[in-house]
Amino acid sequence: MNFRTLNALLWGNSVALAWMWGLGLFFSVQITFMFGLQGLVLFAIPNALGLVLFGWLTQIVARRHPGGSDSLAIFFERFSRPFRLIFYLYQVVALTLTVFALTKYLFVPLGFVSGPMAPLVLGMVVFVVLAAGCLFGEEFGIRRIKAGHAILGTILAVCVAVILLHLDPLVPTTIPWQAGDQDAWAGPGLASFAIPLLVGLLVGPWLDLQHWQRAIQIHRENTSVRASYLIGGLIFLLLLLFHGCLAAWVIAKSGAGPIGSSGLDGFRYAHDLVVSFIDRLDADSKGLLPVAYFTFLAICTLTTLDSGYVALKWFLGQNVSKSQNVLIGMLPKRILDSPIPTFLLVALLTIAGLFAGLELEYYMVFYASFFVGYAALAVARCFVPNSQQPLPQIRMFSLASISLVIFAFGYFTGAGMLMMLGSLMPIVHVAWLVFNTDLLRVVSAKAEEMIGAASEIPAIRAITRTAHAVRATSVSAPEAADPHAVAGHFEGKWFVYSFIATYQDTNSVGNVYFGMYPLYVGKARELFFNAAMPEFDLKTTRFYILTRSFEHKYVREAREFDLITVKIRVADFNRKFCTLEHQIFGSDNELLGKGRQSLLFVSSKDYSLLDIPSEAHQAFMPYL
Repeated sequence: MNFRTLNALLWGNSVALAWMWGLGLFFSVQITFMFGLQGLVLFAIPNALGLVLFGWLTQIVARRHPGGSDSLAIFFERFSRPFRLIFYLYQVVALTLTVFALTKYLFVPLGFVSGPMAPLVLGMVVFVVLAAGCLFGEEFGIRRIKAGHAILGTILAVCVAVILLHLDPLVPTTIPWQAGDQDAWAGPGLASFAIPLLVGLLVGPWLDLQHWQRAIQIHRENTSVRASYLIGGLIFLLLLLFHGCLAAWVIAKSGAGPIGSSGLDGFRYAHDLVVSFIDRLDADSKGLLPVAYFTFLAICTLTTLDSGYVALKWFLGQNVSKSQNVLIGMLPKRILDSPIPTFLLVALLTIAGLFAGLELEYYMVFYASFFVGYAALAVARCFVPNSQQPLPQIRMFSLASISLVIFAFGYFTGAGMLMMLGSLMPIVHVAWLVFNTDLLRVVSAKAEEMIGAASEIPAIRAITRTAHAVRATSVSAPEAADPHAVAGHFEGKWFVYSFIATYQDTNSVGNVYFGMYPLYVGKARELFFNAAMPEFDLKTTRFYILTRSFEHKYVREAREFDLITVKIRVADFNRKFCTLEHQIFGSDNELLGKGRQSLLFVSSKDYSLLDIPSEAHQAFMPYL
């Protein structure tokens, strides 16, 4: 076995363990209780397939973008910018759901949280669980986490083997394909869950920081992301089927007695049926079964929490340093980029949910409705060529909230159509948003090509030249009320500089010489730098800004005495390079040309390539 294959196997194991969070771990028991093995299959296959598709598609993204082994990291830095808050909320809900599920469905049934000291014990249990995740996350980090998970995965495999050896018979003949008691659940039917499970689970990994960080690290290690996630998806599928089949075995062994307990909504929940069954066994029958099963639960939870800690540390560290928010700037950076405050928030949300008597499904509703639209748009932005369009934050959030309410109402009332509608509405909205934006982009591009082609027709060219001549005679100087300052000004994100073309700018034909436009852009760029970094001094600076590349597309011509307006702004940046885009307009605000340029930063001492200096980063960020 070569290194790449072994590395893919190790990462696949880590991917599977990190995805065995509360949703996969305990809901596999609940859905088996609700709908039998058919429900388990409906839940397990899309869940595992979502992992495989994420690895398959991110491999394509990594190959399409430049940057070598860092191509996926460079892409994610730009791609994640409009989704930063959603990435964070997704992680918070996922961690809360996991800690809540372990506490409610393991420690509570075993009697750890009972008696007059219950509130204190409950807080201590939640604290210990989260502290263990922080400890392991801080110990390993993303580069060594696969090794730690390999050890935990080996222990988990031993636990599974011990559990299987305790099952007698291994596969009871009484395990039904459907739920044994069709009325025990008393909630929405299987068809109501089909669309939400399919939609939510297929796009779920795209908003999970843990998977993006893993995919980036796997690609950096020159290992196939696709192979790693294929292995991870298969391992994860086997773990889900094992746990669900174990629940079916317990149901078959429990006989005709009532299973689970009634929730706030009147539905019956049995997430803890395996834990309760093992706890009720007599001492002679238990053997190593309790140790093996509880260790299985602990490992699945721990590998999610330590992955969440590492991912949050990476994500917060990347984004806090770039924030220009005044309130954030007043707080210590070491606190803001640490996952500890987030873990304390998770603890508070967990304890509140436990005291409110919530169930796991109340957290899951976010992944079947609220996050669906954002995840679908994230997928579209990776492959549809309109990724530079601004994200409609208000519309997305409003629709996500409406979808959440519709889905929740459908769940509580048993209206399956509302549950399906709550999951499909975000998908339909994203499809319309992407198609509509892409259509406008194509139409604008075609219209621009037609105008450019029409300008080459001799008759139209003559008319245009005449119009320019007439306009030139009426423009002699800017009006007193002209808003353009001598040194330029800002209009939103754009720096704007205006002037009048004169005889020295033109050629023998009378129009502005083509070589003048880059000079116009260069002058506007220098004025922009002067406005954005007024303290910059060539005598004391530790860095120089150099032009890496420059491109310009000519659309129309300008003539002597035309009012020329150059607009320039920051379009993009990564660790090393900054991209500016510019637009040039004529007297009637018609587009004369547009383009982009890439900047790099070098040391003023030896001209060695630098990361973007903090001074330049802080100066340019407001105009991105």
